[in-house]
Amino acid sequence: MESAPTREAPRQRAAIRPQDGWFLVLAFAVIGADQAVKWLIRQTIERGDSLAVVWPLKLVHVTNSGAAFGMFQGAGPLLVMTSILGMIAIVVFLFNPSFAHPLMRLGLALMLGGAVGNLIDRVKDGEVVDFVKVPNFPAFNVADSAITIGVLVLVWAMLREPQPSQPGGWPLLPREGSMPCSRARSMTSPAHESS
Repeated sequence: MESAPTREAPRQRAAIRPQDGWFLVLAFAVIGADQAVKWLIRQTIERGDSLAVVWPLKLVHVTNSGAAFGMFQGAGPLLVMTSILGMIAIVVFLFNPSFAHPLMRLGLALMLGGAVGNLIDRVKDGEVVDFVKVPNFPAFNVADSAITIGVLVLVWAMLREPQPSQPGGWPLLPREGSMPCSRARSMTSPAHESS
């Protein structure tokens, strides 16, 4: 008796699910916090001045026409283009089933919020306001911090992702269209075959 042909599981497609809304909320929260603190710095600290908070932390008011932490100074138009391309890539990955684990999406959401926060400054003023200063390190802002933390979280999550045969670690969620293991085993059991 010929066995019935096995059907391939449908390929997963990127899609926005209701639970993904929390990651977008986080991205918008980063954007709001970044822009609010930058506005406050502009209103309270003159450009070039600094305010000692707790050693070694200082609040400063400096501008940066480059990338995060003062890199690539003067490359404004190029950074705007790369920021837009990077944001598109982050959004695609954010809703890609391959990055379904919450920690991966947490990292991507932080990166998205930080990228948009600095992009707003570059488009509006041609430069970014930095205000956090520690010794021997370039000044940075909320958006820079969110991008850095997001990258670290994403890398850590990808390194921690277990293989299917690896014991422990995170539980692997069944993909859409796939069959739970218990049901698959019952269909291949001797009792099922003899029926």
